[in-house]
Amino acid sequence: MRPIHDLRGAPLALAAAALAAVLLSACKPGSPQMQQAHASPAGDLAPEEQGVAIFAGGCFWCTEADFDKLPGVLSTTSGYIGGHLANPSYQQVSAGGTGHTEAVRVRYDPRQTSYAELLEAFWPTIDPLTANAQFCDHGSQYRSAIFYASAEEQALAEASKAALQASGRFDQPIVTELLPVTTFYPAEAYHQDYYQKNPLRYTYYRHGCGRDARLQQLWGKHP
Repeated sequence: MRPIHDLRGAPLALAAAALAAVLLSACKPGSPQMQQAHASPAGDLAPEEQGVAIFAGGCFWCTEADFDKLPGVLSTTSGYIGGHLANPSYQQVSAGGTGHTEAVRVRYDPRQTSYAELLEAFWPTIDPLTANAQFCDHGSQYRSAIFYASAEEQALAEASKAALQASGRFDQPIVTELLPVTTFYPAEAYHQDYYQKNPLRYTYYRHGCGRDARLQQLWGKHP
């Protein structure tokens, strides 16, 4: 089951006229949505002083857009992680079988935000109750996961997941995986900043995939 191809590859003419009118108004250049900067200025922060975190939340277009909104985030990169094939292509990953999941590498300014704060921000952007799928996208390549790069990050991720489970918000178990970082392969150039480069198609995909409707159901809000 790969509905992602139907939505990501669908021609814009398939969008309902009413929806298209709304999206064109919301996403035209100069609108608040498009004024959101992709990266906060790093200032005098050297690359080795920047924090790095990797999250998988289904479609990386959406995860990238969600993290770009956060204070302290310097940049986001869509890519693939967790598989056994070197330098995988989008076609290979989306077909399944490589072991990769779509993910986003987040570079952040530790003076403005923290790994713990990014964890807290991550949960309300995903469905943590569904294994090997996110919204309309099914398969392990769309599983939700947090990739930790150190014992400290692992402990923070485990504590964050345990706190959510113990909060009583959900009766079902939290199935989001916590995994050690492996090689992260940046996705093809056309996937980077997709929500900014193709706002109408992106918003149509996000709406059609039911992402925000499910987030509203789970969290009472959406990003």
